[in-house]
Amino acid sequence: MATLIHRTLSHSHKTFHLRFFSQAALALDQSSSPSPLTYLEGFPKPDPKYAETILAIPRSTSGKNISAKERKVGRVPSIVFEQEDGQHGGNKRLISVQTNQIRKLVKHLGQSFFLSRLFDLEVRSEFGTGDLIEKVRVLPRMLHLHAGTDAPLNVTFIRAPSNALLKVDIPLVFRGEDVCPGIRKGLFLNTIKRTVKFLCPPDIIPPYIDVDLSELDGGQKLLVGDLKVHPALKFLRSKDEPVCKIMGARVSDQQRKK
Repeated sequence: MATLIHRTLSHSHKTFHLRFFSQAALALDQSSSPSPLTYLEGFPKPDPKYAETILAIPRSTSGKNISAKERKVGRVPSIVFEQEDGQHGGNKRLISVQTNQIRKLVKHLGQSFFLSRLFDLEVRSEFGTGDLIEKVRVLPRMLHLHAGTDAPLNVTFIRAPSNALLKVDIPLVFRGEDVCPGIRKGLFLNTIKRTVKFLCPPDIIPPYIDVDLSELDGGQKLLVGDLKVHPALKFLRSKDEPVCKIMGARVSDQQRKK
């Protein structure tokens, strides 16, 4: 049976009871992999320009009123799931992250790309200078934005040790429209999927998947199984599901100019 380590921390006249990882989770996270996975040549890799550490502080309680107070002072109420296999629900830690930092990352990356990228998460008793409580690699699992302002309202993170398998919605980037035979004939691209869900080892989560349209003619379509991905990634849906299709009536040059 796993033993939990507890620590009490005084912060702004409040007492936080911080629950650290179980011995089983620590052992799993620290276990060595026989052959570490790496990105393959020719496949998309995360841009190091956005390799940013997300800063956080612990939060003692949850609730609608607490969340409203956090947002009022420029913080986003968040949760980190401390999961032994990185996939199923487990112990959770309440934290708050900085609104400006999350807003900046989402703006620069885009929401879908933010949710498919790993970040280091650093939890301290105070932003920037407080005692380090935890530093862990995480994947943003869910992001809730304000409908009118796009301000981040809630973020959920999931732990991402190297030996986990994570369900990730990978964004699709369509390329080759300028030379696509079907589009050049005046037909149009029907985009059916913007993301595709894969089961991914965290070390090789692709920031996006390229979709090559350069040989697609009228009436032809691309399926999930046609996507070129790292062989360690596993499809979670049927490989026969369509991604896009060239279809529709021919569009005249005059109509294209409108």
